[in-house]
Amino acid sequence: MNRTEFIAVTAIILFVAFAAGWFAYWLLHRFTRVSVKDLDELDRMARSLHDAEESRDEAITYLQQREAELTNQLAQTEAELRAAMEGLRNARSEVERLRSELDSRQETRTA
Repeated sequence: MNRTEFIAVTAIILFVAFAAGWFAYWLLHRFTRVSVKDLDELDRMARSLHDAEESRDEAITYLQQREAELTNQLAQTEAELRAAMEGLRNARSEVERLRSELDSRQETRTA
């Protein structure tokens, strides 16, 4: 094989390698290409996800506000309960005092 034949064979081999590489790239691009329909679906899903995240954030904010309101209401109710229990305790002690006073007066009348 002389020099000219060697150059020609090398050029043919390089051209075939280039053609095979280009064909492989075209095939890969053809099968992995994203269609407009897929992009529209992806955009719709992204919007839906964004809306869902906003709804979740609003729900979390609402729940936090509601929890704060209920905690405040519970604290007020507990304070009212403590006041009512204190008043009941005072009334019972007053009733006991009055009973004992009434009993001592009845004893002095009978004696």
